[in-house]
Amino acid sequence: MRRKQSADAAPDAPPLAVRTRLIAPPGANGLKISYAPEADGDADAGEIVWTWVPYAEGDGRGKDRPVLVIGRQDSEHVYAVRLTSQQHDGDRDYIAIGSGPWDARGRASWVDIEQLYSVHHRGMRREAAALDLDRFVIVANALRSRYGWDAEKRR
Repeated sequence: MRRKQSADAAPDAPPLAVRTRLIAPPGANGLKISYAPEADGDADAGEIVWTWVPYAEGDGRGKDRPVLVIGRQDSEHVYAVRLTSQQHDGDRDYIAIGSGPWDARGRASWVDIEQLYSVHHRGMRREAAALDLDRFVIVANALRSRYGWDAEKRR
């Protein structure tokens, strides 16, 4: 049985309880960037996963898109930044990461480091790929410079 959604919500949007949300970035001690991809069907830090992402207008519309998981928020949520295939060379709010298996058409991608999302584990549509450590470190360094977030050390 499908849940009824509000009239202004996109028909493919997940229920509100598990919907990906745009959130305010926490302070320097509020987020720890980590890298721990594991092909297990769960959203792990360092992985690019697909989820329904709301448009910035906050009017209930959005679309299915890839996001890069950068850390764990709590037992049910992860922190993520969205990817786009629109070119943003020279824009300080976007980090170029090139192409990868998360995009079936092989397009280059940019990570938007200005917007942070909270992704519920049941709101994730599918695990797409793990970003290699070298490219993840570039994104993590940009986030660290911008927000002061620390990174967990790998053992």
